[in-house]
Formats: sequence, structure tokens, C-alpha cells
Amino acid sequence: MTGRELAWSRGDRAKAAAKVMVGWVALLWLLEVVDVASGHALDGLGITPRTPSELVDVVPAAFIHFGFAHVAANTVPLLVMGFLAALGGLRRFAAVCALIIVADGLGVWLIAPAHTNTAGASGLIFGLFGYLLVTGFVERRPLGVLVGLLVGAVWGTSILVGLAPTQSGVSWQGHLLGLVAGVATAFLFRRRSPEPT
Repeated sequence: MTGRELAWSRGDRAKAAAKVMVGWVALLWLLEVVDVASGHALDGLGITPRTPSELVDVVPAAFIHFGFAHVAANTVPLLVMGFLAALGGLRRFAAVCALIIVADGLGVWLIAPAHTNTAGASGLIFGLFGYLLVTGFVERRPLGVLVGLLVGAVWGTSILVGLAPTQSGVSWQGHLLGLVAGVATAFLFRRRSPEPT
């Protein structure tokens, strides 16, 4: 591949990543508008722990939020970290997100306190943070290491605060499980070659 072709490839990848994440975030806002307009009917798609019928909500819960402030708080970190992760290729990104969402949702279903309702993209955000933080080191890619360090510098403190079990109304279990799932995906989907496919 020539330098010009490589530049076009990277440019196309960035455009695709941006489109996916803008669309994703727009979907979250649209769902919240529908939720409010329907009297918060979509809030029922959150995860209620250890209720067998709630297993079907493991994936939808990652797209539902409890109010506009909730989705607003998740918008920027999801947009930025999702974009950075998607630069590695959309198929890989889809697999990473799917694994994080499912693992996080199942974990919340198993260990979160009874009679709670958990929803929101924060579990995925914590997962993407963990993924970006370590994937550069796992793959021994200098640019990936730099991205991980920058992500850690920008959001590290917020991530630590989100893991504190003393916060009311915050699923620290979902945050922790998402983080662990994200780190695990970095190892599971690590590349042997220096260039993304």
C-alpha cells in the first residue's frame, strides 16, 4: 500500500468511525425523547437483577437512560472513546462493544442489589476506557499507548469516582464490570500485526 493509499484508508476509517458514533449518540437521545414522551415507558428495559425475564433486557439496557441529564453525562465520553476505539476497524469495534455490553449486563443481572433497575451507556463507557487504556500496551503499539495515556489523563479521575460504592443511584457494579470486560476485550481481540485490518 502506498503512502497516499494509506492516508486515504485512515481518512475513510475516521469518517466511518465518526458517522457510527454520531449516529449512536443520536439514537440514545432519540430513545430518551421517546421515553419521556411515553411517560418513561422505556425505563422498564433496565436490568432488574436475578429476575429471569429481565435477561432479555441485558442489551437494550445499554441504550436506555433515566432522563436527559443521564444521557447528557454519557454523551461526550461515549462519543470520544467510541470514536477512538472504532478507528481500529468497525468490525472489531462492533465485537468489542457487543462483548462489553453483554458481559456487563449479565454481570449486573447476577450481582447488583435486588429490586434495582440499571440502565445506561456508562457500563460500555467504562469498558471502552479499559479497552483503550490497555490495548496499546497489549499490542505494543506506540500510538495505542499514547491514546491510552491520554484517555487515562482525561477520564481517569471520573472513572475512579464512578467505581466508588458510596454513590447513591449509581451502579458501581456496572461500572466495575464494564471496566473489567473492556480490559478483557483488549487481550481477546489483540492484533499481532501493527496495522489495523
